[in-house]
Amino acid sequence: MSAEIYRDAWGIPHLRADGVRELARAQGRVTARDRGWQLEVERHRAQGTSASFLGAGALSWDRFARRALLADTARRCFTALEEGDPETAAWVRAYVDGVNESLDRDDPAPEFARTGLAPGRWEPWTPLAVWLSTHILFAGFPAKLWREHIAGHLGPDAVALFATDGPGTAGSNGWLVSGERTTTGRAVIAGDPHRFIEDPGVYQQIHLSCPEFDVVGLAVPGVPGIAHFGHTGTVAWAITNAMADYQDLYRERLRRTGAGVEALGPDGVWHRAARHTERIRVAGEESVEVEVVETDRGPVIAGGPEGLDDGTPVALSLRYPPRVTGDLGFGALLPLLRARRVADVDRALDAWAEPVNVVQAADTEGGLLHRVAGRVPVRAAANGVRLVPAWEPGHEWRGWHETPRAGLTDGVAVMANQRGPAAPLGVEFAPPHRAERIAALLAGKDRWSAADMPAVHMDTHLASAGPLLDRLADLDALTPRAAALRDRLLAWDRHMDAAGTDAAAYAAVRGALVRRLAAHPALAPAAVPPAYPEVFLPWLALAPRVAYALEHLLRAEDLYGVDRAEAVRAALEEVAAGDPPGTWGDTHRLAPWRALPDAAAREPGLSGDHDCVLCTSAVPGLTDRAARGPAARYVWDLADRQDSRWVVPHGASGVPGSPHHHDQLPLWLAGELAPVVTDFDRLTKETDV
Repeated sequence: MSAEIYRDAWGIPHLRADGVRELARAQGRVTARDRGWQLEVERHRAQGTSASFLGAGALSWDRFARRALLADTARRCFTALEEGDPETAAWVRAYVDGVNESLDRDDPAPEFARTGLAPGRWEPWTPLAVWLSTHILFAGFPAKLWREHIAGHLGPDAVALFATDGPGTAGSNGWLVSGERTTTGRAVIAGDPHRFIEDPGVYQQIHLSCPEFDVVGLAVPGVPGIAHFGHTGTVAWAITNAMADYQDLYRERLRRTGAGVEALGPDGVWHRAARHTERIRVAGEESVEVEVVETDRGPVIAGGPEGLDDGTPVALSLRYPPRVTGDLGFGALLPLLRARRVADVDRALDAWAEPVNVVQAADTEGGLLHRVAGRVPVRAAANGVRLVPAWEPGHEWRGWHETPRAGLTDGVAVMANQRGPAAPLGVEFAPPHRAERIAALLAGKDRWSAADMPAVHMDTHLASAGPLLDRLADLDALTPRAAALRDRLLAWDRHMDAAGTDAAAYAAVRGALVRRLAAHPALAPAAVPPAYPEVFLPWLALAPRVAYALEHLLRAEDLYGVDRAEAVRAALEEVAAGDPPGTWGDTHRLAPWRALPDAAAREPGLSGDHDCVLCTSAVPGLTDRAARGPAARYVWDLADRQDSRWVVPHGASGVPGSPHHHDQLPLWLAGELAPVVTDFDRLTKETDV
């Protein structure tokens, strides 16, 4: 036996091999078999070549990927891995060999025929490029563009007023319940990562077994091993986004010379910048030339010697840790798989680079871990808040922060992107509502089991509704229909259930209010963003910023002279005068991203909302459709791994027509979980690889 593939009832791959490299090759092969089209899309996105078959809509991303030097950084990191950690480098190569073998031998996914695209070849560094391109925006560095923009229109106080988890960031819920609070006396870890929902999904359920380890978890397609969520039988771990700030944007002063481009440094001297041009092929259109410039700070990702597209004299460079260090943290992946105790997970995470995460882990001997993992530079506080001038001293990086650790409170630790253990490392965090609600739910019972956890996953209470409801309570002299609607909302239980008509009515009033505030003359000038690349526009759009900061805007002592009582009154009257909203699920529907749109897809209605534990994020005022939500749910039981559970939004297979393409969607919608099966005798053998 070199390697074997088994499947459970949900089509989830379970791999068994004689050795680590054989197992990695099998993982690459089965991933390409199940997710071949997804892998091709991710490979092209990582290289900045996706417009070659997806068309002009992908051009903005490709420009960014080229200018940010994502593929080149991945090559550097893999070269450093070969030199410093040859075992891990060989393991990654084995995974890539498996991917290429499957792409060469297995029937290609139907999307290849639809686009006329042939599967491309993976290089040893491609998994690192996929990881980097998947997570390069996780630190939300474009938020610095927003802070600069809103401060320029409304003054520096506006930065704090609008500070919240914005539309472009990714969050998660996670909680650890120690053995003293469980029915078994062993810990339980549960949660759900929030990302843009994609079809196929961004997580792959998988089981990896060889003589050195036996691990189940959620892998990222295109990357070997199990990085974020895993259970080895004796230790389990999970992560959320720490909301740390570890990427900087520098204003650059650039000039052209006969030899190329120069950048003014903090020493007052003009230094030669690396420069070359590349061409991006665009399906159905002429190819586009892009200039790639890198200063001593980092690659220039917006503007250039001639400024932005509208002539504004701006050039911005991005400094991010892997580009500086040549290390993407892949040295942590094999030690995680080999972990037996919390101490092993802890040591492995010392090598973690990015994204910066809050990690929770527990083992069968009672060991517990709650820490931040990742690389955050030490530098001036201004670097974390705004764009800083490259030509002024004082903004250089001066080493790395020690990552904080935290304990448990009453046997429980909760992480939901709030201002928690990572607070010293970040600037903006998610509102505390999800974390506080999870903590309150867990405090409501003395003992918890793994089977109890879906009730927490699916909680729909919306604490952030309070400020708007308080404003409604203060209104008088309303029309009869508006008064009736107000009274109905004040009696509402604040749960955003798909079947709820009161939830729909609240969302309608909220959306109307967001539109009115965003259109107010005091705020409306900020609706026109600077001419930054299109890929950054989600961070610069005014209406989503108003929507996500609504509770702050309603509670602030003053909002630039806006009559908020009148705006709330007008929004209420507008909704009351129209046709009654139906249910929340009528408009709050899943809107997954697909590389190739599917006009025939009928997307289901959803419960939840942005600040609910069931975080299905709409953009109030623009759309009730939810592009972000739980990209997976998991429950890791340390008493018996077979009592663990998991689910993804669609299914294990990315192949249209497969019985496992969307078979988990009913479970995901209902808050149910599939069993984690680790006994190979209960599985169906598919093939040897």
